[in-house]
Amino acid sequence: MIYYVCKYTPLELFAGFGAETRPLDEMPENFERADQAAPANLCGFGRSVVELVERGGIDELVLTNCCDVMRRVYDILKQRGKLKFLYLLDFPREAEECGKENFARNLLRLKEAYAAYSGRSFDPERFAAAFHREEAPAEPYVGVLGVRMGPELLELVRSSMKIRVQNLTCLGTRNLTPDIALLREEAREMKREGDSPQASERKLFYEYASALLSQTPCRRMISHAGRDRLFLDENLKGILYHTIKFCDYYGFEYAEIKNRVSVPLLKIETDYTRQSAGQLRTRIEAFAETIGSSGEREEQKLTERERKMIAEKTYYTAGIDSGSTSTDVVILDSGRNIVSSIIIPTGGGASVSAEKSLGMALEKAGISREEVLRIVTTGYGRENISEGEGSVTEITCHAKGAHFLHPEVRTIIDIGGQDSKAIRVDETGQVRNFLMNDKCAAGTGRFLEMMARTLEIPLEEMSTLGLSWKKNVTISSMCTVFAESEVVSLVAENQALPDIIHGLNRSIASRVGALAKRLDTKGAAESPYADIDFTKLTEGKRKELRKKASCMMTGGVAKNEGIVEALEETMRSPIYICEESQICGAIGAALFALEYLEGRE
Repeated sequence: MIYYVCKYTPLELFAGFGAETRPLDEMPENFERADQAAPANLCGFGRSVVELVERGGIDELVLTNCCDVMRRVYDILKQRGKLKFLYLLDFPREAEECGKENFARNLLRLKEAYAAYSGRSFDPERFAAAFHREEAPAEPYVGVLGVRMGPELLELVRSSMKIRVQNLTCLGTRNLTPDIALLREEAREMKREGDSPQASERKLFYEYASALLSQTPCRRMISHAGRDRLFLDENLKGILYHTIKFCDYYGFEYAEIKNRVSVPLLKIETDYTRQSAGQLRTRIEAFAETIGSSGEREEQKLTERERKMIAEKTYYTAGIDSGSTSTDVVILDSGRNIVSSIIIPTGGGASVSAEKSLGMALEKAGISREEVLRIVTTGYGRENISEGEGSVTEITCHAKGAHFLHPEVRTIIDIGGQDSKAIRVDETGQVRNFLMNDKCAAGTGRFLEMMARTLEIPLEEMSTLGLSWKKNVTISSMCTVFAESEVVSLVAENQALPDIIHGLNRSIASRVGALAKRLDTKGAAESPYADIDFTKLTEGKRKELRKKASCMMTGGVAKNEGIVEALEETMRSPIYICEESQICGAIGAALFALEYLEGRE
């Protein structure tokens, strides 16, 4: 089995030898073995290639010199000596005449090298027979663009969508369009020449090189002409753009196309391991919900009693928001009134916490479980909750809940226990775009908890103590570990505690506010509040501005007045805060449950 990593690899050539080929694109769990064999400055995909080879089971591998990382990977694997056949194929960066001729010669060298290694003979007709064309159906689809995506992540994307998903990344766009009839005729001519096919062989491989170079160009090619068709197709309904850490080629392309496309666009970045699959699932499923392409929910079978309750509007619905730090439950009656809500710390597993909090909410409302006809779950633990008949991502639920609580909202900021989100909604509460910080604890509730422990004060006290600051103290690092070191140093310098906390609040506001600003199409310069100095607002004036604010903060951190004021100063915009901010996601989930039953009336 010959493994390969690039669409410019001559798979048909190996078919001429009767050899099987397979892409080497698995996303490993970690880089435990690669870290022992290769430097850490390789990109995630380069390290994954080393990791997979080091694990064993791969004997033959063909690489291409698509970038410096692949050249370095080749050197590492050659030095390690674990492969029986390792080849680095050099190919040009431009599909012009000289490049085609040079590439044809390189393909012939690869042919000779593999023949010498394998002892097999090359059959031109078998080579020509390997060519075929694949025509994509003319139907709506979601396109996966950018750098290569592993099959594990691609399957997650496909399982989250109810329309076709087309892989338009590296290997997904391999589709040669040569003159097949001409190739087969030249192959037959080469075979007729027998032992001296030099002229026809050169001609055949020139056509082959031309076909390989005529594909939709890789981003690493000098000319990118033709890549436009990947995102300008009329059947394209959404783009999920994938990048790998430290791969600038596709990061630059994303920056170029994000203002050119008219369809919904979501960028995700990985290190090419499976470690962040849980966080990515939330973003991918929320994107599917945004474009109306989420998987179909199972139809709920109703009993006669339940149909009667729906007809008489004597039923209840519940939403369970299973977060990393708390589990929130909201129960609504058929008139959209909140009859009960509970917030408890998440512990003992998502399912246990959900069951416990639901029982407490039912007891508080004075109703039985049988009176709650539908439960919808949300949050990171939603997939692990046995209760419930449906599941919706927290991004969509927060949007639904925020619009219910404050219909004027257009931007939502949610600082959760392990991530921060900025969500943009329209006048109906539908999500139009969102951004997440889910790479580390910085700018999250977990960050605040760690800083409170470092300062040896309760988290509740920290939320107000920073309001009495006198001196601006800068916390320069957003890494949780380094920020903790800075805080320890500031304490040692006898800096006032309120000043240190204010510095922490500003650092969080800077990070989270940047997410919200990226979603704001108008920008602070066009804001009606652009001339207001939020550091000098009186309490009464601040409350007045907040009542009609189009920006709303949800989640438990919304009760941290120091963070809220720091965000207002950073964004130069008031932020709406309400008592139900922490249960906003659960409210949205309960509303989705209610709307489902209303559709069954």
